[in-house]
Amino acid sequence: MLRSFIILKNNKIRNIAVGGFDGMHIAHQKLFDKLGNDSALIVIETGYANLTPGKTRERYFKGDIFYYDLQRIKHLSGKQFVAELCNNFPNLSKIVVGYDFGFGFNKSNSAQDIKSFFDGDVEIIDEIFCDGISVHSREIRKFIANGDIENANKFLGKPYQIDGICVRGQGLGKTTFVPTINIEVEDFLIPAEGIYATKTRISNLNIDSVTFVGHRVSTDGKFAIETHLFDFDEIDADGEICVEFFVKIRENKKYNDFSLLKKQILDDIEQAKKILRT
Repeated sequence: MLRSFIILKNNKIRNIAVGGFDGMHIAHQKLFDKLGNDSALIVIETGYANLTPGKTRERYFKGDIFYYDLQRIKHLSGKQFVAELCNNFPNLSKIVVGYDFGFGFNKSNSAQDIKSFFDGDVEIIDEIFCDGISVHSREIRKFIANGDIENANKFLGKPYQIDGICVRGQGLGKTTFVPTINIEVEDFLIPAEGIYATKTRISNLNIDSVTFVGHRVSTDGKFAIETHLFDFDEIDADGEICVEFFVKIRENKKYNDFSLLKKQILDDIEQAKKILRT
């Protein structure tokens, strides 16, 4: 796939979908379904994407993805923006956008205006609803921030996922509770504090797991993301770690007795196993 903020002429691409595409959610997928062969996504990169930041969008689209830096193009009028698309893709024949797509300086142009600036086919996808709610990245962010992972996943059309790297933890997990991998995450929206049934992808394995997100109120009080891998006491955690969230099991809670905390952790593990089996 081609990924660049500097777009050279590309004679292969005939169909494009244009948008921010943070989340690559079910409404975005409706745009992608209209593209066909010789297609690409044009991502307007604002720097604020935190559901599928940067290159993580490429997991959910099989074709080429080109990134347009908003800072580089925000001064363009709507007509100039469409002209740049046509210049970058000389054989462009179709543009697909969502009903609420805005473009041009200060987003002064609406989706319908593309038809005035482009001689080819323009397809505008109607508003998409899920459970009576309009599907937008902002709604998904609200779900995740509130720990409502099940609704977030319904709107995304896939499990919500964060990426990170392994960092050193307290060392209490292996000695006192259960072994965990401590994960440092940047760029992604972190779910609300609590315990979650998850799957963790590490070293090319996709492993059932339970994940803690929050402040370690029973120990040092520091914020952490810790995942316990089922049936793996030791694993090479070098490189990228991906955690997929399925269900929030419970809220974060303080325990003054470590034996009670360990019992709760073991209960969480059994609960997560039941959830992931279904």
